[in-house]
Amino acid sequence: MQKHFDILLQTRELLLKTTEHLSMEQLNKIPQGFKNNIAWNIAHLTVTQQLLCYKLSGLDCLVSEEMIANFQKGTAPNNTITKEEFETIKEQFLRLPLRLEEDYNKGIFKNYNEYKTSVNITLNSIEDGVIFNTYHEGIHLGIILQLIKFV
Repeated sequence: MQKHFDILLQTRELLLKTTEHLSMEQLNKIPQGFKNNIAWNIAHLTVTQQLLCYKLSGLDCLVSEEMIANFQKGTAPNNTITKEEFETIKEQFLRLPLRLEEDYNKGIFKNYNEYKTSVNITLNSIEDGVIFNTYHEGIHLGIILQLIKFV
C-alpha cells in the first residue's frame, strides 16, 4: 500500500505545482464545453478521497459536511471559491493523504461498506478504496490539465 500513498501525495504535489501560476479567476473559470473548473476539481478530489476511504469505512470524514455537499460526485461549481477558501482546500489537499497513510498504519480501518463505482468496479476494502482513489485522481489530473489549456 505504501506505493499508493506515495503516488497519491506525489500526484497532488504535481497538480498544485502545475496550477500555482493561475489566478483565482482562472481557477474558477468554467470554459465552454466543461461542467466544472480547476478549483472545483481540486476540492472534489479532496472530498472523494475522504468518502472512498473514511465514509465507506464507517468513519467520520476529515472535511466538513458543507464541503462534501458542495464537491461530491454529482455536484458542479455553485459559487466562486475565494483565495482564502482555496488556500484552506490546498492545505487539506496535501495534509489529508498523510493523515490517511497514518490512519491506515494505525489500523483504524476495520470495516468497509461495499461500494460499486460509476465505472462498475466494486470496492470491498480500504485497500480497494485507496487504489481506486489513485485511479480517480489520475482522471481528474487529466481533466485539470485540459482545463489549464482553456483558462
